Amino acid sequence: MTDLASRIGRLKPFSRTKSDDSVGEVEDDYDDIDDGGEATGEDAVGGGGRYRRNADHHLEELRVSDALQSLLVDRGALPDDDGRDEVLGRLLDQNACCVPDHLLDCSRSLPEYFISSSHNTYLLAHQLYGTSSATAYKRTLRMGSRCVEIDAWDNAADEDEPKVTHGYTFVSHVPFRAVCEAIRDIYDEEAALADSDPSFPVAPILLSLENHCKEHGQRRLVAIMREVFGSRLLCEALCQDAPADEYASPADIGPRISVIVEFHLPGADEAECSSCSEGEEAESGHPQGGIIIVPELAELGVYAQSVKPVNASWYDPGELINGPHHHLVNISETGLSKNLPAQAEPIAIHNTRHMMRVYPKGTRISSSNLKPVAYWGIGAQICALNWQTFGTGNLLNDALFNGSNGYVLKPAALRNGGSGLVGSGRWRKLRLYVAGATDVPLPQGREVDSIKPYLTCRLYSPCPIDGASDKRKTSAYRQHRLGFLHRGENPANTDPIWDETLEWSYEDNELVFLRLLIKSDDAWARNPAFAAAAIRLHYAEPDWCFVRMMDMKGRETDCTVLVKFGFEDD
Repeated sequence: MTDLASRIGRLKPFSRTKSDDSVGEVEDDYDDIDDGGEATGEDAVGGGGRYRRNADHHLEELRVSDALQSLLVDRGALPDDDGRDEVLGRLLDQNACCVPDHLLDCSRSLPEYFISSSHNTYLLAHQLYGTSSATAYKRTLRMGSRCVEIDAWDNAADEDEPKVTHGYTFVSHVPFRAVCEAIRDIYDEEAALADSDPSFPVAPILLSLENHCKEHGQRRLVAIMREVFGSRLLCEALCQDAPADEYASPADIGPRISVIVEFHLPGADEAECSSCSEGEEAESGHPQGGIIIVPELAELGVYAQSVKPVNASWYDPGELINGPHHHLVNISETGLSKNLPAQAEPIAIHNTRHMMRVYPKGTRISSSNLKPVAYWGIGAQICALNWQTFGTGNLLNDALFNGSNGYVLKPAALRNGGSGLVGSGRWRKLRLYVAGATDVPLPQGREVDSIKPYLTCRLYSPCPIDGASDKRKTSAYRQHRLGFLHRGENPANTDPIWDETLEWSYEDNELVFLRLLIKSDDAWARNPAFAAAAIRLHYAEPDWCFVRMMDMKGRETDCTVLVKFGFEDD
């Protein structure tokens, strides 16, 4: 009965039938159902960009359908002789994205970087009744996150061993010590990799510490971190003679663990709690502003003191009143969006010199995510995402940090001395030629002949995109049942040929992203998504490439989509 109810719930009896003349235009039946993502597991690899760097181990298992090989031969991109395999191998080996070297230079001030970040890192699933686990930190760091969150609470069962949990929920807890040990283990694992392979990119690990402990618990947090991390922990400024608000660079900090410590501004009792659902702080016995941060903990916030703003002084006139050194504005997507777009420019200018962390609104209890592009567009360094699911936000994060160490240099306009305006005023046209795909992954229960795959693409940008929508799609592919009547190749539905061009016009800037979804045009049901990828257009090369696709749980697949990017001034 449950399965029947689920099937009935997915019916769409009043959806419009797609006609041939809608091909390449805006998709009518697409909504945000795909944006939430499916729950991830231990085998998830996507979300932090590191997968793109490590994916070459899987190359020997990839294949390209005969139909796509024939298409490449017809286009002159592949020889029709004995040298075909070698050229095809080079095409498969070629990354769909080429990250400019200067964006990976870590010698500039910390606020000038985007940082791959995780929200409520300890959770394995749901925000209200999920499981907390120290191993979640290992998985998230291995996937590429460089900033993880720890919600520390007093432990009534043992006051000397604080716990990590999502307060006032049914979520289980894990010892704070176990979390620190997991982070230390990954630090040591990365150090060993760097010793054996000098090209392995090491980078600072930032701990966003949300403290709910009273004085004794805070001192225990400090003692445990010093004991477990030892010399790995950054405890003081790297240059004692530097000005009070001068930041170090990621390269200067190096492979150290640096803590983001809270600083409670006067009048901050009503400030929202970044890790709790709306209203939870008011229900606690000690509201956020009522906890005094002990000096021992405060001094660990060497380059980041997290504040919940109580007024607009941080962006107007641009100096935080009564703020700490190295302040980091910690604000929810809801709180920040209230100031956008009206205050986008002064906020972006603030973020050229100071840090900002944006986290999902508390109503995202299913671990869905914010769309980070708008916040990257105003220079927010830390967009903390729920890595418990693999949705659009995670795909975009994966695209930004593709092949990096988790730190990517921001566009010049969003760095120190920049205007804060990421747009160029120039318009460009993207022509995406979509040839086809190979080995579309099928979820359990689906047969090859039951799907009609199509590729739907959406452009994400902090600047305007021309047209009624930013989405385009190909026609649905269906293998001809009477193959002898079909001229040319007639591949299976899991090896679709689309042979179409999708076009967009957009204001040129460095933060435009393209998300690709392979879906099936199912009758009388919501069209399911089978595979996904995202690309930062600033990294895209105007040539043929195979885009490596992940499944909807962020797992590696054998699926590739053959495309060719074309750009021109509009």
